[in-house]
Amino acid sequence: MGEGEQTRLVAWSREMRAVHERLRGALRLTRQALADGTPAEPATRDLLLFCHGFCAALTAHHEGEDRELFPAIARRHPELQGTLHQLRQDHSMIGHLLVGLSAAVTRGAPPEELGRHLEGVAAIMESHFRYEERQLLTVLETLALDADPADVLGPL
Repeated sequence: MGEGEQTRLVAWSREMRAVHERLRGALRLTRQALADGTPAEPATRDLLLFCHGFCAALTAHHEGEDRELFPAIARRHPELQGTLHQLRQDHSMIGHLLVGLSAAVTRGAPPEELGRHLEGVAAIMESHFRYEERQLLTVLETLALDADPADVLGPL
């Protein structure tokens, strides 16, 4: 295996870490937008922008993993079927939480309610990311997947 080929293989683990960090940053911005809002106007334009952008980015990340990454891992590592099943269940749970968050932002829910939604998403998302990284980063260092990282891990 040539040096360029090895760099491409290792890039998948770096890409996943980078995407997770960008999503964590987007969540921080969303939470800051909520903290900066005034009680008279809890769903400011910034909060709407950050929240909808964060929800869309996280959803696209999970859809790409489910569509491209997890099937490729399952073909090469059938022993990880249980792990991949758990990660897909997490994706479903996070998706449900994001729908609730998005609905609350759209209807202009009070800051306390929006904060509870964000806390729930943050807790599950962080747990999911840590589990996914523990279970898959080593596998991703050797995964040969001929695909665009933006299609696989989300367009961040």
